[in-house]
Amino acid sequence: MSANRRRTALRPGTRRALTAGAAAVLAVAALQTFGAASRAAAATTLTVAKDGSGQYSSVQAAVNAIPAGNTARVVVSIKPGTYRELVKIPSSKQNVTLQGSGSSRNDTVIVYNNASGTQKPDGSGTYGTSGSATVAAEANGFQARNLTIANDFDEAANQSLSGHQAVALRTAADKVFLDSVIVTGDQDTLLLDTASKATLGRVYMTNSYVIGNVDFIFGRATAVIDKSVITLKKRWDGSSAGYIAAPSTAADREGFLITGSTVNGDVSASSFHLGRPWHAGGDAALDPMATFRGTVLSSAIKSAPWTDMSGFSWKDDRFAEYKNTGPGSGAASSNRPQLTDSQAADQETADWLAGWTPSAS
Repeated sequence: MSANRRRTALRPGTRRALTAGAAAVLAVAALQTFGAASRAAAATTLTVAKDGSGQYSSVQAAVNAIPAGNTARVVVSIKPGTYRELVKIPSSKQNVTLQGSGSSRNDTVIVYNNASGTQKPDGSGTYGTSGSATVAAEANGFQARNLTIANDFDEAANQSLSGHQAVALRTAADKVFLDSVIVTGDQDTLLLDTASKATLGRVYMTNSYVIGNVDFIFGRATAVIDKSVITLKKRWDGSSAGYIAAPSTAADREGFLITGSTVNGDVSASSFHLGRPWHAGGDAALDPMATFRGTVLSSAIKSAPWTDMSGFSWKDDRFAEYKNTGPGSGAASSNRPQLTDSQAADQETADWLAGWTPSAS
């Protein structure tokens, strides 16, 4: 690694004002009813209910009914219940919203238990980390709100399995809006990715919970986690140790911004790192970035909160804090970089979203 690389997240940039955005809600024509040859009436809302009272009994069936090439907003309204299934929104079906219709985000749960090392039913190999996701959203404009997305892979019962990474939600798209959701798992819970290394992928998450223990917010997306709760879990054996963020950011992009949030959890004091640099595939050209600002840190956070990963030093990448509080916060030091006020002025939500205004429409 070159000795003159940035040691903190000090990228200068022009602050961008958020611009108002609006998207017309258009009818989706020619929706094909799942499992039937006839076509359903055009609609912008598809209803899912396990008890048969909706148009579809599974979430994936509703997604399948959306025509390829769709660009209009389609809301998949999911009635309360636990839906044990895999859901994939392919890149050809943009602007899809998964929305729980219950009174709480706990009422509607999409859950599955694949892990990286789980064998595929067709015998073609294992799922791999990204393929283990319970919900995979590959289409721009994806939104999720008022529901829980979980991966309940049982590590304790599968110690002989190689590959315990188990993703709950994977996004690989731009303009992803996650509002009032719970994303829960153990290792590698929330994969915020992009469609390719060269493709921008912006994510805005607010009023939500992310739960896990090892690298459980990770990927190469430009992502803001705002006004949310990050909950630390013990490992399968009851021990407390882990890492929150594992960004894999390109050198010319912003990485993860955790702002106005809370880090908590029933784990031991000084047992968790804020993050470490993931140079995916050993790519030294990457410049992982994570900033925690204005966030309440529990005593679980180590006094030296960043650490190395796979031979790459966190000090060669972009990791910093700004005005965090709580027993896990700390003063500036060589092991705890803090942004100055002027540097922090270029690391706000508007800088990450770059002119995109998240909206339910």
